Amino acid sequence: MAIRILMVCLGNICRSPLAEGILRSKLGSEHILVDSAGTGGYHVGGRPDSRSIETALKYGIDISGQRCRKFSIHDFSNFDLIYAMDRQNYMDIISLARSEEEAGKVKLLMEGVQEGILEIPDPYYGGEDGFEKVYQLIDLACNHITGIIKNP
Repeated sequence: MAIRILMVCLGNICRSPLAEGILRSKLGSEHILVDSAGTGGYHVGGRPDSRSIETALKYGIDISGQRCRKFSIHDFSNFDLIYAMDRQNYMDIISLARSEEEAGKVKLLMEGVQEGILEIPDPYYGGEDGFEKVYQLIDLACNHITGIIKNP
């Protein structure tokens, strides 16, 4: 059975759609089911930010078909691992957990990946270069996850 992974940021338009697309491109659907969500429901039903779409396309990944959705308590049952992009989203997700088991599924995406970096910054107000930096950090984290999944 495929491992089920959920990527979560605030609005589900910048970081988590990139993370979903990057991880899916590295592992394929036979190894994982990847989805993304936001802790805020600001953009439900909308597409990812055009800058995220452009950045992903630069690396051959098409995330334009993704649609934004809000994180739900049902995600604890539907996913094996839930990766938060930053501490605030981590805390928002943990606050919804109904048990230690659910809380144990939640991790920071950069946890254990690169010394001194635990958060993926939100590039929304940071200009074009912010999206490239975020892509590179998420790519690094997804390489780490890929290594764990392929070599448990």
